[in-house]
Amino acid sequence: MAAASSWCLVVVMVVALCVGGGAAQLCEDYYDCTCPDAYDIVRRVLIEAHKSDTRIFASLIRLHFHDCFVQGCDASLLLDTVPGMPSEKTSPPPAPNNNSARGFPVVDDVKAALEDACPGVVSCADILALAAEISVELSGGPGWGVLLGRLDGMTSDFNGSLDLPAPTDNLTVLRQKFDKLNLNDVDLVALSGGHTFGRVRCQFVTDRLYNFSGTGRPDPTMDFAYRSFLSQRCPPNGPPAALNDLDPTTPDTFDNHYYTNIEASRGFLQSDQELKSSPEAGGTTAPIVDRFASSQGAFFASFAQSMINMGNLGPVTDPSMGEVRTNCRKVNGS
Repeated sequence: MAAASSWCLVVVMVVALCVGGGAAQLCEDYYDCTCPDAYDIVRRVLIEAHKSDTRIFASLIRLHFHDCFVQGCDASLLLDTVPGMPSEKTSPPPAPNNNSARGFPVVDDVKAALEDACPGVVSCADILALAAEISVELSGGPGWGVLLGRLDGMTSDFNGSLDLPAPTDNLTVLRQKFDKLNLNDVDLVALSGGHTFGRVRCQFVTDRLYNFSGTGRPDPTMDFAYRSFLSQRCPPNGPPAALNDLDPTTPDTFDNHYYTNIEASRGFLQSDQELKSSPEAGGTTAPIVDRFASSQGAFFASFAQSMINMGNLGPVTDPSMGEVRTNCRKVNGS
């Protein structure tokens, strides 16, 4: 018992160093003493959720992405609308959170389980980071050491969510949005690989099928057979909310088929195919797509590092600027 207490004292001192000083630093062992079963608790809840919702793993990694891209990884996306502060959840297309971002009840379930085990300890922002890694790993993808120690922000940024990378963005715009956050072309291509599993609505491909860039014609970069297949799935007057596999080959597995699909001009979203087919892709993103298409190991390694890079966007570690929410949907005391 004394040895365990001494070990925890050392860990607490190390964690204090991790989040102290000028630049925020996160630690893999942040909860080793305060909530040692945190990872296993999150994993258990996600496995149970997946039994009734095969889409949940892809949805959870997307929540982490959409959270981090708006004022940093602070769980601002999880906040519900209150008077004077509209929620990021309600931002409309082409930055599709409203009626698109999903998985919030599962995050609530994770939070409830953690509050039961170690009240007031694990932040909602860290829950999103852990859920993303676990979702990828359970789907056959790589694991990585999740850096932890974020606090939850106190505000939502609806206007910021309007500038999320959108499925209709061309490569120039995508690169600008990533560069603004100090994420490079490898990060762009690797993180886009999250589209190797999950589902997407017809409304995000109909322009490519029938009226690309206002031409009244289909996107010429799309493979003819794939376009014919999608036209049957998403007819001109069909239901816009009908779901389609982002990766028709292995829709629920995290692998590198996203890139082999793009190589074959079978990227579902315009933003996907742009990585290979845009005129500016040849000297920027296309060689990275080629590398990931030919080597799943190279993709996995880069994806893991890019997730760490993204997870370190603007973490809140100053207690005067953040908190550990007891309910991920609202600021404490509200």
